[in-house]
Amino acid sequence: MKPTLFILAAGMGSRYGGLKQLDGVGPNGETIMDYSVFDALRAGFGKIVFVIRKDFEQEFRDKIISKYEGHVPVEVVFQSLDALPEGFSPDPERTKPWGTGQAVLMGKDAIKEPFAVINADDYYGPESFKLLADALKDMEGKSNEYCMVGFNIGNTLSENGGVSRGLCTVNADGFLTDVTECHGIERKDGKIVHILEGKEEAFPEDAYVSMNLWGFTPDYFDYSEKAFVDFLNAHSKELKSEFYIPTVVNNLIKDNTINLKVIPTPSKWFGVTYAADRQATVDMFRKLSEEGIYPSPLFK
Repeated sequence: MKPTLFILAAGMGSRYGGLKQLDGVGPNGETIMDYSVFDALRAGFGKIVFVIRKDFEQEFRDKIISKYEGHVPVEVVFQSLDALPEGFSPDPERTKPWGTGQAVLMGKDAIKEPFAVINADDYYGPESFKLLADALKDMEGKSNEYCMVGFNIGNTLSENGGVSRGLCTVNADGFLTDVTECHGIERKDGKIVHILEGKEEAFPEDAYVSMNLWGFTPDYFDYSEKAFVDFLNAHSKELKSEFYIPTVVNNLIKDNTINLKVIPTPSKWFGVTYAADRQATVDMFRKLSEEGIYPSPLFK
């Protein structure tokens, strides 16, 4: 069975200032998602599942999903503030959904095979999808054996400000032992730094970081549901607390429940963290198209 690509596309992109998932940055108006789907199909994925917000479903179907008809089966699931386990309800003043951990849970009924999780607004590169597809095919029929694609920190920076990345600690056998969210990472005076407790500190140049490019088997959904209940018991009345994928992963590793292999990729990430990143992204996709890495238009 071919693996599924699960794309997290429910966010608004607050720093970018708009619905960046639908922003056409390719030579023919392609979105970053379109390139991820193209790379995934070329790597051997067999189905696409999107998680979006219900309020932009029609625009999403018209602008995005219509392109893929005849190329790949597509399903859509929805993330919402009140999609909670029985017995929980959000604070009436809360406006945001509950983060990437909740978004993944929305795919439980749609996904029954090994699957990848990606962000809609990140470009990961063809090599990353090939590495992940091969790993997921090996995970068929297994449980408690997950993976993620790890990027060298130097390949993930923005020239327009600090970024947040999950710093991966990896043991001698290549398995993840911890992922720590770090903020304000940028290159200054030739060195990579980040903000720790309000102060600028050095960041390891050879570090692998998580860009939310995960590989799971369906048993992950059950673990995640349990972790979400634990999270809500502690934080359901807070207005901005979010439930993240690394929270689930870290706890499962600490409990010795799972092994998670970190697969290094040579790919260079790019995306539109800031509005000022957009032109560089447009230029990069034009260059990749001119070099023949991608056809233009992507989907005919």
